[in-house]
Amino acid sequence: MLTGASALAATVMFAGQALAEDLMGQPTPGAIDLQPAASVLKHDAIWFHNVILMPIITIITLFVAGLIAWIVIRYNAKSNPIPAKFSHNTTIEIIWTVVPVIILMVIAIFSFRLLFAYNDMPKPYMTVKATGYQWYWGYEYPDQKISEITSLPLTKEQAEAKKVPYLLAADKPLVVPVNQVVRVQVTGADVIHAFALPAFGLKTDAIPGRLNETWFKAEKVGTYYGQCSELCGVDHSNMPIEIKVVSQAEFDAWVKSKTAPPAPAAAPVAATPAATPAAAPASAPAAAPAAPAV
Repeated sequence: MLTGASALAATVMFAGQALAEDLMGQPTPGAIDLQPAASVLKHDAIWFHNVILMPIITIITLFVAGLIAWIVIRYNAKSNPIPAKFSHNTTIEIIWTVVPVIILMVIAIFSFRLLFAYNDMPKPYMTVKATGYQWYWGYEYPDQKISEITSLPLTKEQAEAKKVPYLLAADKPLVVPVNQVVRVQVTGADVIHAFALPAFGLKTDAIPGRLNETWFKAEKVGTYYGQCSELCGVDHSNMPIEIKVVSQAEFDAWVKSKTAPPAPAAAPVAATPAATPAAAPASAPAAAPAAPAV
């Protein structure tokens, strides 16, 4: 009992420490909890996990463990040398059939509510098309008339130079405004990928020939990282997702920088014709011959 109490206390202590030090938008070394939420969908998912699933599974686990311990102690050959002759108990069979059904119904109610929230997208402010390639992402902004932007993973040297997480950061992030509903249309160009970003609670398959859809509404300005979560090939681990959430003014300025027409090239300056050399002066008349000496 003392060992169990010590383990529980250590778990609670480490959980509190990890929660206090969790990084926003990326994995936290040594953490044991879910990533902090930065979108309404992730808040709902965390609530469903912590308030519904964890208590239910904890109670079931403790009950089954206690039941096994009681059976081992009470009904082993030493304590119970003469085994019982019965093989069925109608009451117990009804209980262990009805109770799991009720538990699953309770879970289903909250699970369906969360599922409906993912599919009940508010009116989107903008649409982004995310296409998965082997092995990088392409982002297109049809509402802003911005053609596809290729987002490539950074090398280890580039990530260390920029002081960003290796295998999570990309050279060109997906840029979106804060507090706006963003619809993400997801597809694949070659094999099945998956667009997953834990801080927003997103995970949508990118299937060639099919356009799946999800959405998020970022609550905080910052940089958020995800990865392809479908085993898509040898470089699957080098397929990061980076989303940069900025203010509305910064987003408008970014869009303008991507859509502004290029500055016209300066007209070439006409070459100044070389000055015509002055005409050589006419030759002076030859001097008269000198008079002969007398």
